[in-house]
Amino acid sequence: MNTTRTEIEREQLTQQRNDLQEDIEILREALRGEVDVDVEEGDPDVVEREKNVVLLAAMEARIASIEDALRSIDRGTYGMCERCGNPIPPERLEVKPEATLCVTCQAEVEKLLKRGMVVQRPRWGLELEGEPEED
Repeated sequence: MNTTRTEIEREQLTQQRNDLQEDIEILREALRGEVDVDVEEGDPDVVEREKNVVLLAAMEARIASIEDALRSIDRGTYGMCERCGNPIPPERLEVKPEATLCVTCQAEVEKLLKRGMVVQRPRWGLELEGEPEED
């Protein structure tokens, strides 16, 4: 991947991370507020709080993906699928600059996840069955 394109991707990823961090802080502040629980079923305040917790988890996972991509830029492996080692098409990186898997591997990983299999590498907190741990 050419250096200019990589630097553009780094800037985009850094900006996305910063924007997400700001949004996360706003959401965390909102979650710090007390919720008066009404005994009625389906209390909208509780439902809204639960949605915010799920949104917060998704945003934190996205930041982790962005940070992984930034580390791959630093290592010089950005744009290479970390599962199969093939290049990730520039079009995919343009749409999803934090992508660390090619489309084929991403689809395979998602299929395995749907089956309830543990497929993530140690850097994600889990490991592929039969695959040695990375240091």
